[in-house]
Amino acid sequence: MDMAEINQRVIEQYRAGGEVTGMHRDRLVLLTTTGRVTGEPRTTPVFFLPDEESGGILVVASANAAPDDPDWYLNIEAEPHVRVEAPEETYEATAEIIDGEEHDQVWSSVVDRAGFFAEHQAKIEREIPVVRLVRA
Repeated sequence: MDMAEINQRVIEQYRAGGEVTGMHRDRLVLLTTTGRVTGEPRTTPVFFLPDEESGGILVVASANAAPDDPDWYLNIEAEPHVRVEAPEETYEATAEIIDGEEHDQVWSSVVDRAGFFAEHQAKIEREIPVVRLVRA
């Protein structure tokens, strides 16, 4: 099963409100971006962490330690307006790519709370982006 099939299965299970096979439902949201090439909506399940600073959430563009940034991240670079589906609500948000010194600080907090991201970073050369999603 390829990633597109896995993501589609996760999206269907998430929207149905039941268990999400192999995932921690309480740490997932569905992120809908606008395709940078097609202009079509693209929905992807992503792991999130609360962002105490903004009251929003943080999503990490690890792509399970893939060598390239995930499509959802590239879409956000082109168009930062997104939709977030959480279990209790759906809302519009603005995606803010965190960079520079702030990235280093936020990254430290991310790996403190979700250590597997440090393992992902150790496997690849690119710096894993972190994105803050703030309600629009």
